[in-house]
This record gives sequence, C-alpha cells and structure tokens, in this order.
Amino acid sequence: MPASQELPSTLERSEKHAQALWSKAHDSAVEEYGEGERAHRTAFSALKHEYEKVGDHWERKAKNGPSDRKAAGGRGTRAKTQEGVDANASKSHLLDVAKRLDISGRTRMTKDELVDEIKKANRRETAAKRKKS
Repeated sequence: MPASQELPSTLERSEKHAQALWSKAHDSAVEEYGEGERAHRTAFSALKHEYEKVGDHWERKAKNGPSDRKAAGGRGTRAKTQEGVDANASKSHLLDVAKRLDISGRTRMTKDELVDEIKKANRRETAAKRKKS
C-alpha cells in the first residue's frame, strides 16, 4: 500500500514536506524490505534527521542530523530511541519545547529528564488527538 494511504496521524498534522519525506522513505523501504514494521522504522528514521516530534505533530529541526544515539548508531545499536525528541539538541532548545508543552518543573531538570518529560507530553498529546478523531 502506498505510504500516502497509511500516513501516521502525527504526520497528517504535520507540514507537507514532512509527509512527503516519510512517504518517499517508506515507499523505498517497502520496495527493499517489503511491507511491515521495518519499512515504518526506516521511514521514521529518515524523518527524524530533519524533524522532531513536538506534541502531536512533527516540526522541522534547526539543524539536520540524528536525533538520538539510536539514530546515530543505526539498526544494530542497542541504544533506545527517544521517540522523535531531538535529544541531541541543546538544553536551551529542550527547555523551549518543554515550555511550549507546558511541562512544569522544567527549569530544574537535567537534559535527560527534559527528554523523558517531552516524550511523555508528546505521547499524551498524540493520544488525546487520536481520541478526538
């Protein structure tokens, strides 16, 4: 099935370029690996080099590149994904994202704590949007 027909809901709420990037990577991965989870993971990996997840959608990053240790290390890396949060961004950037997501206590958090709290907030916002749909 073409990626445009199975676009994840978070991408439906994102800009057209993010949708096109994910779709192209997904379709290419389907040709290489077949339908399934691996094609989805490959498409999200490509997306995370240019976009980060903020709440219930994806936004362009200020600087392209891997978003976390998993993305930097590739498929065989044992590192965990940060679910689209740009863990390689500066603490200042993470504080700005946390502020936009109304995360309390953010100014006292370490960078790793900010990443974890942003992931939780992203999950909550995505679940709330899916529930409304």
